[in-house]
Amino acid sequence: MATTEECRAALDKLSDNMAGAEGGVAEAAALDRSLSCRITDLDITFVGRLTGGRIEVTDTLQGPPREKAEIRLTMAGDDLVAMVNGELNFAKAWGAGRVKLEASLRDVFRLRKLL
Repeated sequence: MATTEECRAALDKLSDNMAGAEGGVAEAAALDRSLSCRITDLDITFVGRLTGGRIEVTDTLQGPPREKAEIRLTMAGDDLVAMVNGELNFAKAWGAGRVKLEASLRDVFRLRKLL
């Protein structure tokens, strides 16, 4: 099972990957939205913003988020780490119910370029 530190490192790596992206991926990463990433097996939530092409984590909360973010991800820690490392395909994980993404329909269409 991935640790809190490994999950945070995975989010940082994802942020770095997004910051270095070009084309359609860079456009998708250019959103300015509140963001939460709930790690179910650790019962924690990383909260912050997707802004300036990066993920800025501002806090780590025990349990579910207190406020509803505009973009909400929910998954196990191992799945987050595997996706960021290229070992797990987002679409397959989402289709299998291992990853949950909640956002406006417009944001989902933009975010699909990232995932």
